Amino acid sequence: MERLHIVFLGPVNSGKSTLVNLLCGQEVSLVSPVPGTTTDPVRKVAELPGLGPCVLIDTAGYDDSSVLGAERLRLTESAIDSAHIAVVLGEPSGWLEKKLSGLDIPIIHYAGEGAEWLLGRLADASKELPQEGFLTGNLVRKGSQVLLVMPQDGEAPKGRLILPQVNVIRELLDRGCVPHCCTAESLADAIKGLSAAPDLVITDSQVFKRVAETIPAEWPLTSFSVLLACVKGDASAFIEGARAIDALKPGDKVLIAEACTHVPASEDIGRVKIPAMLRKRVGDLTVDIAAGNDFPADLSPYKLIIHCGACVASSALVRSRIRKAAAAEVPITNYGIAIAFLQGILHRIVLP
Repeated sequence: MERLHIVFLGPVNSGKSTLVNLLCGQEVSLVSPVPGTTTDPVRKVAELPGLGPCVLIDTAGYDDSSVLGAERLRLTESAIDSAHIAVVLGEPSGWLEKKLSGLDIPIIHYAGEGAEWLLGRLADASKELPQEGFLTGNLVRKGSQVLLVMPQDGEAPKGRLILPQVNVIRELLDRGCVPHCCTAESLADAIKGLSAAPDLVITDSQVFKRVAETIPAEWPLTSFSVLLACVKGDASAFIEGARAIDALKPGDKVLIAEACTHVPASEDIGRVKIPAMLRKRVGDLTVDIAAGNDFPADLSPYKLIIHCGACVASSALVRSRIRKAAAAEVPITNYGIAIAFLQGILHRIVLP
């Protein structure tokens, strides 16, 4: 999620795969004179000079006229949504110009100038991008005591922590903070073990209310999902979207959007817990699930979109979905902020 995502676009046989291979110094994408050789987007993680860790996304030609051309174009469009920079080869079509005009990302037109030239342009373009700050923002400083409440339930990977927890712990250590980790079950004991009130409490969103009821009201409280929402998306849009929950009526359609793909667990927060909370509050609702790149092109049937924390997705993808929701006039929020609203504690949550 923290890597620079660069998408390569152009008509069939314009040299996109050849260029990606040239930048990587190895055969990442299959190259041949046969039109339509590249079908699905091909992603390659590479460390590029002057840019650092990047994800290079090779795509199918946008003028693919084969039987599967329309489906390949859909996947290419999804790849564009996750990109921070676009490299265009050949003459852009009307479709591509329209697609790129709606995105606030640098566009580099490449006409065979070579890898060194392109690396220079990419380095310049990367400097134009908004720099993502710390997940914890101004909520902590060097020496801050931070209490982390991290449930290890059926959704947690065996023997490992989930990515947002890992990222926050590493950031706190890098910033000279002192993290104290516990589960919801051991929270009371963790509080007793503190010599002073922590500067911040960060919890998993699914135990928001439990934590809020356990800690003193004056302790600053937030969640991993809320922190991700602020650094990757638009916290104000998500808060406004959460308040739209009060406008839902029985029979309305809600979209749960997951940026990753995973095998659902019985305790799944997006597919089980949030829909249950919504139905308890509103009544009978139709809840659709969109996982990975399967974000609907037509959002008009929905009265609300609730997005995951997007721990494995780029900020470009999250912001593109916020723009699509705004264009369709559909409120959008995220897991953590929606749960805080549903549990009546949104006013307790601090934002970085």
